[in-house]
Amino acid sequence: MLGVAIPSPHLNSPASQRRPVVVVGAGPAGLTLGNVLRAASVDCVVLEVESRAFIEQRPRAGVLEEWAVRGLERRGLAGNLLERAQRHTECEFRFAGGCHRLSYAELTGQHHWIYPQPLLVTDLVREYADVRGGDIRFGVRDVRLHDLDTDRAAVSYVCPETGERRVIPCDFVAGCDGARGVTRGTLPPERVRVARHDYGIGWLALLAEAPPSSDCVVFGIHPRGFAGHMARSPEVTRYYLQCPPGDDPGNWSHERVWAELQQRLGARDTPPLTEGRLIEKRVLDMHNYVVEPMASGRLFLAGDAAHLTAPIAAKGMNLALHDAFLLGDALVAQLTEGDASGLHGYSADCLGRVWDYQEFSRWLSDVYHGTASGDPYHAGTTLARLRRLFTSPAAASAFAQQYLGMDPGL
Repeated sequence: MLGVAIPSPHLNSPASQRRPVVVVGAGPAGLTLGNVLRAASVDCVVLEVESRAFIEQRPRAGVLEEWAVRGLERRGLAGNLLERAQRHTECEFRFAGGCHRLSYAELTGQHHWIYPQPLLVTDLVREYADVRGGDIRFGVRDVRLHDLDTDRAAVSYVCPETGERRVIPCDFVAGCDGARGVTRGTLPPERVRVARHDYGIGWLALLAEAPPSSDCVVFGIHPRGFAGHMARSPEVTRYYLQCPPGDDPGNWSHERVWAELQQRLGARDTPPLTEGRLIEKRVLDMHNYVVEPMASGRLFLAGDAAHLTAPIAAKGMNLALHDAFLLGDALVAQLTEGDASGLHGYSADCLGRVWDYQEFSRWLSDVYHGTASGDPYHAGTTLARLRRLFTSPAAASAFAQQYLGMDPGL
């Protein structure tokens, strides 16, 4: 629920020196932003409620669009990624018992990179803290934002070592603390609109200690529900199974999971999946939201704090990086040159891409889940869309461009 910023803490609270920027949250958006600022010699501090070990191991997305990787590379943040990431040039749809490949690299000249988010976060925090000497404080508690509409903006938190509330005066706050963070809730409700869409379905997200069973991403479109296969490493594979929203992962035994995966991802002339121990099971309720505008006063939101895109189209981490690139460049221009144009246009510049990805996510959800809807008409139109992808070059090209994301020139 959206709230208001808390008034200034007591003047006797321990205070740090004034910082140009306080970044709340050490995910891909916050760490990329911190690195952009450090590279421009703009002082900042990153606050994170979790430990460093936790954020470096937290299982999350792994699909990066080519423009996002090139943006990281131009900022000196893609060394390990370029050495270790897998390149994917095709995806595969399995429906009506058949197996259909779509080579999006041939259609667009671009590809996806597969690099699990924990590895990217590990790279970014090492670059920020260990290489560039950035200030990052882990395990902070009860983060609060103060006086965001004034020139006395500040962020305070409870120090985990001393239990004291510490105050950091600052010029700007970057809210990069995700869907459950504190920064989004400080936006005045009379100034913002939150647009939300619930799909009414759940996905059982699985990590299997098993090598990938295909050399590309596989989408299973089945009357029993959607299933997805995504390689994460030579030893670990990400799977998804459509399930009721709010389902209990405990309802899904090892045997039930693999039986459903084998059935929903099965196709003629394809070998069975390679099974293995399940090392993660959690249910994701599919929903999206967008906060408009993504800024108020001295606060600028980025990543999931500003917009959530269900993993249906693998867009979340890419949008977080897009925000971080734009916000980093805008803050550097303001703080080093006095140029405020980037900050003034930040929200609108981000939201164009956000809404484009939201629309594609909803379209793709109809494709993934239509045959399991229980509605014969919906199932029939879903299969018509799928057949069109493999009979119409124009339809295939349009899908490939949306699936890969257009290069924003960052």
